[in-house]
Amino acid sequence: MKTNSITITYLSKVSLASLNGSDKEVDNINPIKKVTLDNGSELPYVSSQAIRRALRDKIEELGYTLSPIDVSSTAKGAPKTAMDPIKYIDDDLFGYMDAKAGSDGEAGTSNTRTSPVRVEALVALATYKGDLDFATNFMGKKIGLDPNIFETEIHSGVYRGSILIELDRVGKETRIKDKKTRELEEIDLVDNKEKAKRVINFIDAFRTMWSSGRQSRFLADISPKFIAAAYMKSKNPVFLEAVDLTAKGQVNYDKLKTVLEDYSKYIEKSVFAVQEAVFEKGEGVKSLQEGFEEIENWVKDYYKIK
Repeated sequence: MKTNSITITYLSKVSLASLNGSDKEVDNINPIKKVTLDNGSELPYVSSQAIRRALRDKIEELGYTLSPIDVSSTAKGAPKTAMDPIKYIDDDLFGYMDAKAGSDGEAGTSNTRTSPVRVEALVALATYKGDLDFATNFMGKKIGLDPNIFETEIHSGVYRGSILIELDRVGKETRIKDKKTRELEEIDLVDNKEKAKRVINFIDAFRTMWSSGRQSRFLADISPKFIAAAYMKSKNPVFLEAVDLTAKGQVNYDKLKTVLEDYSKYIEKSVFAVQEAVFEKGEGVKSLQEGFEEIENWVKDYYKIK
């Protein structure tokens, strides 16, 4: 088995936030997205779509030009990008799809690239307790209107998310070599130096990620404060459900050690790293800076870049 991916499960901590808006059930209440557990309690979460949007925005902020948006090839279809993974980093890393309707009885066609970057939602480890921020907009009083009273759901706690990067698919495309036999071939779209550059840029974006939603009144930092990462021989987010907290609110390192043992056959290298301003540093655990430097070295190792 050869190495082919990197998986990172991470923890973010927010003191008070309203991270991802949901559909309104009541006109004057701004809800947050939540998933309901078997016992009826609710866990707030930031959707994977919002995380991907935050990563795209951060990549652009760090200096890359993103693929331009255009209308779909079909009526009422979702907007499409330029669909050029050679020129644009987001078309390469996040994929795209554009469908075209068939005519005169012919089947429709689609241009699709599956994202080499897989993203899980950022889910709170603590349940929602019903907290609301009460607010009033007094601006209307100047023109004779009554103040607008509204409430926003808020939450405090630690959130857990995961990403998986398919290193063997970045900067590559699989095409049909022979239509009769359906034989496939892999084609390099960019060289290894550019592949490594794109993945490292993505990791930088992930490392400093923030969501623009509701930040005007509820400024929050969703960037990783703890990471459990592995350089994998099999594409599997092995830490996805294993990163957890102890009763004292610290990272449960004992659980993580069992993951390393259970999946030792598929883990080439691993690292645990923490921001000590937020969580306690366990034995053998590195600082965030050291942890991300090690992950960058995995990327350079995979693409044979010095």
